[in-house]
Amino acid sequence: MKTFSVLTIQDERIDAHNSTELKEYLLDMIEGGESHIVVQLKHVRFIDSSGLGALLFGHKHMAAKSGQFALAHIQPQVLSMFELTRLTRVFEIYADIDEVLTH
Repeated sequence: MKTFSVLTIQDERIDAHNSTELKEYLLDMIEGGESHIVVQLKHVRFIDSSGLGALLFGHKHMAAKSGQFALAHIQPQVLSMFELTRLTRVFEIYADIDEVLTH
């Protein structure tokens, strides 16, 4: 059974003001040896291009380490940004943490 590290974003926004901090945190997790990360977005109500870029940054760095990087519990208005930018084809997206664990 895989062990996942769950990062729950507490902010309601992922944008230019906090995306750099998110990138640094994800890089620390990945460089620290995490091989399966799930980013839970249940509190996030808005994401802009820099927020999407921060998540892509984490995804790419994890892929380089042959790990798994998934997203869970995305609010509909945020999910629409992933659909609009076709990032639903890039990320593993799950309804919630339970679905990640049973997948």
